[in-house]
Amino acid sequence: MPLSHPIRFGANYVPPAGWFYSWLDPSPDATRRDFEDLAGIGLDHVRVFPIWPWIQPNRTLIRQRGIDDLLELIDIAAEFDLSVAVDLLQGHLSSFDFLPSWVLTWHERSLFTDPAVRDGIAVYADRLTRAVAERDNVFAVTLGNEVNNLYPANPTTPEASARWAAELIDVVRAAAPGLLALHSLYDATWYDPAHPFHPADNVDLGDLTTVHSWVFNGVSAIDGPLGPATVTHADYLVELAAATSLDPARPVWLQEVGAPRPDISAADAPEFVRGLLDTVTTNPALWGVTWWCSHDLDRALADFPDREYDLGLFTVDHRAKPAAEELAAVIKERRRPVVNRPALVCDVDLRSEPERRAEVAPGSAFHTEWVRLRRSGPLAIVTAGRAADTGHLTARGITTVLTTQA
Repeated sequence: MPLSHPIRFGANYVPPAGWFYSWLDPSPDATRRDFEDLAGIGLDHVRVFPIWPWIQPNRTLIRQRGIDDLLELIDIAAEFDLSVAVDLLQGHLSSFDFLPSWVLTWHERSLFTDPAVRDGIAVYADRLTRAVAERDNVFAVTLGNEVNNLYPANPTTPEASARWAAELIDVVRAAAPGLLALHSLYDATWYDPAHPFHPADNVDLGDLTTVHSWVFNGVSAIDGPLGPATVTHADYLVELAAATSLDPARPVWLQEVGAPRPDISAADAPEFVRGLLDTVTTNPALWGVTWWCSHDLDRALADFPDREYDLGLFTVDHRAKPAAEELAAVIKERRRPVVNRPALVCDVDLRSEPERRAEVAPGSAFHTEWVRLRRSGPLAIVTAGRAADTGHLTARGITTVLTTQA
């Protein structure tokens, strides 16, 4: 799955039968049924989440059975022409953290700073990456799902966070040179001035940038479920990423996006999906869209935040929801219009001024102005330091530069 022109569409795979606990007792037939759902609406890939402590329960023990279960799932995906991205460290999933006991209880060691833990993770990353790289339909390995969610329980610093991720990216690349090696962070890295994972890490480390767009971060409170700030938030994150990267051609993967309740009601979900995708798919930096998530969560399972139960494209009994039907319609259109667009100058350089991240957060003056101007059509973001760089502007399809005073 090269970094090519057509937009990729996929889903983050959440098994409807048993959620991620199903890794303890996997059912190939259940997986086939799930993947048949996803292939049936035109998706071309899935992102999957083997549970780290169940494969590496001890720092020096990696269970081959756990790896074999993952390989079987990848082979089933191939039966439906689905490519697979594998996340390594789970890590954080749907409000639960899954960490091995050898970093908890009496051990109390930070994933990001303890040398022995880092060595153990490196061995795990090497072993799992080499195994999945043997499958032709695997295209990417991500270090973990929103690993910055594991802070502050695992204390770190910006320098340690960047070093940790850079070292693991090198492990993945050495183990599988033909796969994309990726670093995944949720949006505190873009918006929280004190967060110890910085925007530069997201755009410098790995082979492309990943962003996760969730409107329950405060965006939906600005103008409601179908307002311009809400519908354009994914495009805004893609633009922040493109503006922060030193490489004007670096692709951005919208690796997670969904329609969470109550921010987006069931009645509003199809229109939200259409508006979001009509907006973000015009962005020339966009590599692909991976919906969170494939299937709803069974309400027989306890203690999840309420919104987690209804995020699926399909119900637990495999019925396609209206959001899935709207996504399928967009996929059939397979369009990416050629866009030459203006850019709004951002005085904050997130690469060199992470302490100013609040100035671009949802509801900030800059975000408000970008949303206002975005209503007239596609709108890029460019830092003040690159606003006169004609090579950079041309590479990103930017024709006009606007200021917030314009």
